[in-house]
Amino acid sequence: MIPFLDLRAINAPYDAEFQEKFKSFLEKGWYILGDEVRLFEAEFATYCGTKYCIGTANGLDALRMILEGYKILGKLSEGDEVLVASNTYIATILGIQQAGLIPVLVEADLDTYNFDFEDLQQKVTAKTKVMMPTHLYGQLADMEQVSAFAKANSLYIVTDSAQSHGAMTSQGKRSGSLGDASGFSFYPTKNLGALGDGGAITTDDEALAEVVRSYRNYGFKERYVSVYTGINSRLDEVQALFLRIKLRDLDTANQLRRAIAKRYLQEIQNPKLVLPDWKGDESHVFHLFVIRCETRDHLRDYLTKHDIGTIIHYPIPPHQQEALQEYAHLSFPVTEKIHQEVLSVPLSPVMDEAMITRVISILNRY
Repeated sequence: MIPFLDLRAINAPYDAEFQEKFKSFLEKGWYILGDEVRLFEAEFATYCGTKYCIGTANGLDALRMILEGYKILGKLSEGDEVLVASNTYIATILGIQQAGLIPVLVEADLDTYNFDFEDLQQKVTAKTKVMMPTHLYGQLADMEQVSAFAKANSLYIVTDSAQSHGAMTSQGKRSGSLGDASGFSFYPTKNLGALGDGGAITTDDEALAEVVRSYRNYGFKERYVSVYTGINSRLDEVQALFLRIKLRDLDTANQLRRAIAKRYLQEIQNPKLVLPDWKGDESHVFHLFVIRCETRDHLRDYLTKHDIGTIIHYPIPPHQQEALQEYAHLSFPVTEKIHQEVLSVPLSPVMDEAMITRVISILNRY
């Protein structure tokens, strides 16, 4: 059996160091917002190339708190509109809604799975204040085009970087530093994954950083003195400890992912399958290797019979989710096609050559 993702194998090399540091953590007796969170925030900010990092409880809260912070600073108002991809994960949209803003769904591009810029131009109104591109599956959105569009329309750029840890532009700028602020998730399956939930905000905006650092902790200015009606969304000290250990190896793990993707792209030769569009550079970290097939469900059954794990990312587009019925009247033909055809196949840094070869062989025989 080739599992879709073997988290135990991915995390096993860190067992001894984690247990050693966990023992030290227990002896300190400081469990919330201690040294490990502070040090991880500093290290992850440096890694991303930003001045500030603020740890959060999860990725959804990270996106929500960026928008809440801008509201507190008077840069956004209740009911402002946010341009967001119609094929993103639902958490992106929920974060916008929970901040009291309006998600405006933009059609997807069939090659990159990011914004269709022709549709994007049609969606701007007087209430549009933010662009929120998602670096979906680990591939950076076209940030030159996003930045030019945002500048021309006086929009803030808040990137959903939950799947793109370490992705880099040709100019050497990393995901997390490509907009006004970014939201990350450290859900266990991510390229930089914790042992539970976790997230972070990165930004160069000192005022925003100060506000969200307070907002995540009940809006405290100092202990028991709240200046904002904040929430409880703090990165856990134990998760920060583990993330600090794994951060050292993130670039190496991403290189292994790209090496597997390169083999897949070169050796999977089946006209029934559409493979990812990739330039071969570091703009993609292959959080997921997503193929498309018109007979997706049949393909998935075939792979299951051959003991190859798969997951659909994602089976239902946001505008067809029961939770978002206000969008049910909308039509996004490209997005709907994507969700009907996509299938994620195994790709992780712990796969050996035999496993990779078998995935290729089975897909070629379909």
